[in-house]
Amino acid sequence: MRFLPLLVAGTALLAPVAALAHPHIFAEARLEVVADEGGTISELRNVWRFDEMFSASVVMDFDKNSNGQLDPDELAEVGKTVLESLEEFNYYTTITEDGRTLKVAKPDVINVDFKDGQLLMFFTVKPGEVMPLKGKLTFGVYDPTMYASMDFASDSDLVTVGDKLDACKHQVVRPDPDEVLSQNQSSLTDAFFNDPTGTDMSKLFATRLEVTC
Repeated sequence: MRFLPLLVAGTALLAPVAALAHPHIFAEARLEVVADEGGTISELRNVWRFDEMFSASVVMDFDKNSNGQLDPDELAEVGKTVLESLEEFNYYTTITEDGRTLKVAKPDVINVDFKDGQLLMFFTVKPGEVMPLKGKLTFGVYDPTMYASMDFASDSDLVTVGDKLDACKHQVVRPDPDEVLSQNQSSLTDAFFNDPTGTDMSKLFATRLEVTC
């Protein structure tokens, strides 16, 4: 079974429960949170670089002319597939406003490239509703099924853009897995067995950018 359908087509639902307990796809992420001059969050810019094994599987799936590489039209097809398939997962983007989770609007396009044996995706999403710079805001990227590991290699990969955000306090939070498990053992166990294909509980483990204005 190819890795890409498991990631973007939701067929991870067919995988054994045990296989979903840890990631099988790995990606390095970068997230830029952008504020406009009106004092609202205008967009979130994502860059994802996938591991070589997964990237190679994508070439196998989308190399229609069998030339061993992804041509521009094939890269565009990858982007189109991801654009449609990740909508139900909110494009792996998590936003909260004083603890309330917000959806993101569907991006216009997901741009895809292939360099040095790795698949890259670039796209921008916007909050699904007006999001003023007020209170406690959080931003992150994670796969709710935990099949893909979206990792920020350094704190500098979670950044703010815009003068209005300079007036806010912001910090990168990297939860300690042992501490999360200890504090939420009962609820995590119940959530997993009730819905092992993915729950909001997985965001407890995700690296995030916290902004307080």
